[in-house]
Amino acid sequence: MRHLSWIIALTATMFAMVGSVADAGLFCGACKYRNCPKDCCEPTGDYCAARECCAPQYKTVKETVWCTQEYTECHTVYDTCCYQVPVTCQKIVYDTCYRDECYTTCRPVQTTCYKDVCYTVRKPCYQTCYRTVCCKIRKPVYQTCYRCVNYTVCRPVYSTCYRDECYTIRKPCYQTCYRDVCCTTYKSQFTTCYRDVCQSVCRPVTETKCVPVQCGEWKTVTECVPGPIVDRCVQDPGTFVMDESGCCPVFKPGCCRIEKVQCPPRTVCKRVWCPKTVMTQQTCTRMVQETRTCKVPYTVCQQIPCTTVKKVPYTTCSYTCQTCTRRVPYTTCCMVRECRTKQVPYTTCSYVEQCVTKQVPYTTCSWTCQTCTRKVPYTTCHYVKECHTRKVPYCVPRTVCETRMVTKTKCVPRTVQVVKSRCVPKTVCRQVPVCADPCVAAEPACAAPTACAAPTGCVQ
Repeated sequence: MRHLSWIIALTATMFAMVGSVADAGLFCGACKYRNCPKDCCEPTGDYCAARECCAPQYKTVKETVWCTQEYTECHTVYDTCCYQVPVTCQKIVYDTCYRDECYTTCRPVQTTCYKDVCYTVRKPCYQTCYRTVCCKIRKPVYQTCYRCVNYTVCRPVYSTCYRDECYTIRKPCYQTCYRDVCCTTYKSQFTTCYRDVCQSVCRPVTETKCVPVQCGEWKTVTECVPGPIVDRCVQDPGTFVMDESGCCPVFKPGCCRIEKVQCPPRTVCKRVWCPKTVMTQQTCTRMVQETRTCKVPYTVCQQIPCTTVKKVPYTTCSYTCQTCTRRVPYTTCCMVRECRTKQVPYTTCSYVEQCVTKQVPYTTCSWTCQTCTRKVPYTTCHYVKECHTRKVPYCVPRTVCETRMVTKTKCVPRTVQVVKSRCVPKTVCRQVPVCADPCVAAEPACAAPTACAAPTGCVQ
């Protein structure tokens, strides 16, 4: 069994190697024999000669392929540049000047006047009158009545009783004793002394001096007061003007104007105070201070200690127990019912009709016509000619030279390097197998290179 399994494994390995492409002489020619010549497959022949005859033959083939190559090329590019160029030009400028021009205007002058206007007004007169009005009213009449009400009360009845009670008391016994106590007392001793004291005293001094006194008197003074300045309307004298249509002179009145006129003066009498100074003799008293020295008494007090012995009483107390009896009262209470009667008041109301008379006021109105006068203002207007001067503008041209900048463009060339690609032909040599027997077609060892694929060894 072991030999059988080994034989099966060896056979499977050989059959697996049959599918692969190999040389005819591999594994003693057991793999592939279709590439061998017939004379080599004869039973009797030379194996080495058969191997040489069956080996593939190669020849060198030259092919032209295209390779991509990058190169740099210079191009000229034009850029547009802008620049400022000064240009001188002339323009006309207009200056504004002013000249004086006279013109005449008519100014209205308004005058307010007053006229009397009569008008009638109706004045109301009110009068209060009274009329008598009778009305009935219901007047309430209240009456107080009483009714008897029975009720029961519980009255307490108190009675006093006594019981004997024993109690113990402590009765104090007081006794007075004396002891000797030494005490120190102080005795006051007074001594009178004197000291010198300086004091200021005011002494009166009488003097006579001249004092100016302001006085005066009233005097009557006559004074001339100028009159007030008022406005007065004055008309200029008229002139005769020749009328061209009627060929006759026409009178033209003069213009009216307002002038300032001063009224005549008036004499005023007034009282004027005239002050004057009069010297008078006056007596005055003033106080003069003087310093004086006097003896002022003062008292000195001294405390002198004295020791004395005195009897000081003190009380001692001792208690004695004593039993006593006393009567202690106590109260007992019992409730006793009693019937009582009380009067309860209540009020009754009844209405009584009553006739009442009262005075009701009312107002009557009557109108009375009354004539009144009032001042009604009205305005009169006349025109006054006035001459004015105004500034009239006018333009004066003048030429002004100015320089302005004008923008111009120009093209500036520059060189730019551009990278481009191109195809370059190249000859490549390769080995191609050639069959010895023309009847047997040899399988190509590798695929032929295409034109687009770059072979190995291509120089770009």
